[in-house]
Amino acid sequence: MTKVAVFGTGSWGTTFAMVLAEAGNEVTLWGRRPELAEAIDRTHANPDYLPGIALPPALRATTDPVRALEGAEFVVLAVPSQLLRPNLAVWREHIPSRAVLVSLMKGIELGTTKRMSEVIREVAEVPENRVAVVSGPNLAREIAQRQPAATVVACTDDSVAARLQAICHLPPWFRPYTNPDVVGIELGGAVKNVIALAVGVSAGMGMGDNVSAMLITRGLAEISRLGAALGADPHTFAGLAGMGDLVATCTSPLSRNRTFGENLGRGMTLAEVVAATKQTAEGVKSCESVLALARKHDVEMPITEVVVGVVHDGMSPAEAGMLLMSRSPKPERYGV
Repeated sequence: MTKVAVFGTGSWGTTFAMVLAEAGNEVTLWGRRPELAEAIDRTHANPDYLPGIALPPALRATTDPVRALEGAEFVVLAVPSQLLRPNLAVWREHIPSRAVLVSLMKGIELGTTKRMSEVIREVAEVPENRVAVVSGPNLAREIAQRQPAATVVACTDDSVAARLQAICHLPPWFRPYTNPDVVGIELGGAVKNVIALAVGVSAGMGMGDNVSAMLITRGLAEISRLGAALGADPHTFAGLAGMGDLVATCTSPLSRNRTFGENLGRGMTLAEVVAATKQTAEGVKSCESVLALARKHDVEMPITEVVVGVVHDGMSPAEAGMLLMSRSPKPERYGV
């Protein structure tokens, strides 16, 4: 039996902890709110983020990071990406010396433009072969309802990826694949949230499927260009953690980022949408850091540009649409 600590009691952190527990591991879930940890521990439910879902009785919860980390072979991090650095700085001294740190987070850090695995390596002072990433079309509620899903486990060390794959493989409804391309997996997960905001805005404005398809495919081109500049494997973006995650996040009503964008497209102000949003929509903050990363590497990302304009700079959705459609077309083959 493998001992795992999962940090973060949001919908995805709780769901992944549930998968690990049902796969036969000893799992402790850490959360900052005592009442929520107590509900998970005693009633086997997360009423705030997964209402109506029964959690495994073996899944334990605590607000004590030392208790959660004791003896852990894997430490899964599922906190909002912009809060990773300060939290990990507190937890790092209690992390077992051989534990593998696993990121479920899909964001780029503001200010540094670092991917989450880079932040983990820097703050926890661990080598890259002790850091893994899990990403894919993983809408938490569907997985919590035991609907079939697949994901990608990425690590530069194939043996570590295989170990993580083994502990979260739960036939017949959760299947992990492995991939050594940590850079591509993380970029796909972070940038797809930005594209989902754009798709949501267009839907909120009443635009149809042609616009959604255009934004999704052109969004994939933006992700691929940034990936190429950062040395990612181009094949990654055609897989689960690329196109798969992008499609799910851009089209599902369960997607926080799409829903956030829809509300903006309907005319709500940013403050109103933030107030109405219960969980973190990572693309709202990461769009700025994604754009900064693109500019650092001289990569053109026009959809990301207008998302930043709409979310942070007061640009109207109508103006954003006009800017995108009036751009001078470039001689790109096959519309990609």
